Amino acid sequence: MTQTRTTRLERGRGALGPALELVHTGRAPTRAVLTSELGVTRATAGAVAAELEALGLIQVDARPGAPAGSQGRPSHRLFVAPDGPVVLAAQIHADGFRAALVGLGGRMVATAPGCMTVPSDPSHIIDAVVEAGAGLLRETGRRCLGAGLAVPSAVAEPEGTALNPLHLSWPAGAPVRTLFTEALAKAGVPGLGSAAVGITGNDVNLAALAEHRHGAGRGAKHLLCVATGHRGVGGALVLDGKLHSGSSGLALEVGHLTVNPAGLPCHCGSRGCLDVEADPLAFLTAAGREPGPEGSLLQQSRDLIRSEYGDPSVRAAAELLIDRLGLGIAGLVNILNPDRVILGGLHRELLDADPERLRAVVADRSLWGRSGSVPILPCGLDHNSLIGAAEAAWQPVLDDPLAVLG
Repeated sequence: MTQTRTTRLERGRGALGPALELVHTGRAPTRAVLTSELGVTRATAGAVAAELEALGLIQVDARPGAPAGSQGRPSHRLFVAPDGPVVLAAQIHADGFRAALVGLGGRMVATAPGCMTVPSDPSHIIDAVVEAGAGLLRETGRRCLGAGLAVPSAVAEPEGTALNPLHLSWPAGAPVRTLFTEALAKAGVPGLGSAAVGITGNDVNLAALAEHRHGAGRGAKHLLCVATGHRGVGGALVLDGKLHSGSSGLALEVGHLTVNPAGLPCHCGSRGCLDVEADPLAFLTAAGREPGPEGSLLQQSRDLIRSEYGDPSVRAAAELLIDRLGLGIAGLVNILNPDRVILGGLHRELLDADPERLRAVVADRSLWGRSGSVPILPCGLDHNSLIGAAEAAWQPVLDDPLAVLG
C-alpha cells in the first residue's frame, strides 16, 4: 500500500504546487474539484492532497457531510491548515508601517501597526518593521516560511531598489531588498535562516495580486487596479494571473498621467498628474480642510466622506476628484482594455460615495462608451498591500512546496 501511494505521489509531484495554489485561492474546495482542475486521476489527486497535508499546509476532511438530497459518495473537502505555517508581511507608507503574520488563503493571523515618522535612512524603519514581525512570531510560536515587504515606490528589478519613493524622505534608488534581507538576518527572525531573502515590491502591485487571488479581482483575466493610499496614486495590471511589471519592474506608473494640464506641479516635474490631483491631500485641500496631526491623511479623508458628505464643500471636492480619476481611468481603459477595474484606498471611498458619476465619466471618455463599459468595483480586502506582500513571500512555496519544506 505504501509503495502504491509513493508511486502515485511520484507521478503527481509536479502537481503539488498547482494543487496548493488551487486550495490557497479557494478554487479547489473538494478533492473531486482538485482532480478535475489538475487533470489527474482520483488516486493521484488523493496522494497529492495527502502529501500537502503531511507537510502541514492543508487539511483533508475524509468524512464530509453530504448535502441533503445529493447522490453518491461525497468528496473529501480541502482546507488550508488553520494552524499551519505563516509568512511575515510588512508595509511601509508615508505615515508609518504595519507588520503581520499571514497564513495560506490570505488569512491574517496577527498584526502589529506601528506609527512613526519615516526617517530619511530607510534602514531604521525597515529594522523596526522586522523587529515587530519577529515579535509576532515569538508571541504566536508559528513557523515562518518567508518574508515580504510592500513599499510606496516602483521597485526596480532585479536589483530591488526603490527608484521613486516620492512621498518618503528616502533617497532615490534606496536598496530596500538588501536592507530588508539584512534586517531579517540581524533580527534572527524565528524560522528563517540567515540566508533568507526578503521579497520586496510596489504596494499597489502587491495589492492587485492579493485582490486577484482573494478579493474583488478573482476570476478576472485582465485586471486593472488603481489606488491611492496615504499619499500619491498607483496602478497595477494582472494578466492571466501574473503581475505585468514591464521589463524592469516599472510598469503602470499611472500616478503620472496628466488629468489637469493647468494643475498642481508634480514631484516628477510635470503638472496636474493623478498623483497630486486625486490623492488624500488633494481631497482635503479641495474640501477646504487643513490636515490634522491625528491620524493619516487617508483616514482623515475617509472620515470626512463618511461623516460630512452632505456638506457642499465636501461633496464638491469628491466630485472634482471623481472627475479627474475618471479621466485617468478612461485613458487606461482605452490602452489596456481590461475586463475589470478595481479601486482601492480613497478611490474606493469615492466610488462608494457616487458610483454612477465615476462610471459615467469613464464611459463618456472611453473609446467604446457605455456599450463597452468595463465593470468598476471597490477593492474587497482590508490591508490588501499587506496581504499582497504575503502572497509574494508565499510564492516560492506555491511554486514548489517540497523544495521549501521537503
